[in-house]
Amino acid sequence: MPASHRAHLEWTPGRLVRWARTVGPPTAALVEGVLTARPHPEQGDRSCLGILRLGKTHGDQRLEAACGRALALRAFSDRSVESILRTGLDRQPLLALVPPPVPLRPHDNLRGPGYYR
Repeated sequence: MPASHRAHLEWTPGRLVRWARTVGPPTAALVEGVLTARPHPEQGDRSCLGILRLGKTHGDQRLEAACGRALALRAFSDRSVESILRTGLDRQPLLALVPPPVPLRPHDNLRGPGYYR
């Protein structure tokens, strides 16, 4: 087997997840999500390496926040995490993702909680 193929065999899904755990729980969860979202875990290797590479340029703390946001959005790709970091969304609170509840207008078809008692 060529040397490049042997080197690729060293990057097992378990090794990628262990490396992501050194950054933090959201990063590890995102890496696991990337690997399980693909039909074959090997298809997610480059995306996982891309996510972990972002920690070198942006720092582990920002990467953790970006991975948490990507998990909330169910965006399992390195490009999504990179976009979150580039636009500074990792510094925004996650609560901004939840829209405020819209009050319901009174209507004859809405029974309300009193109907079910």
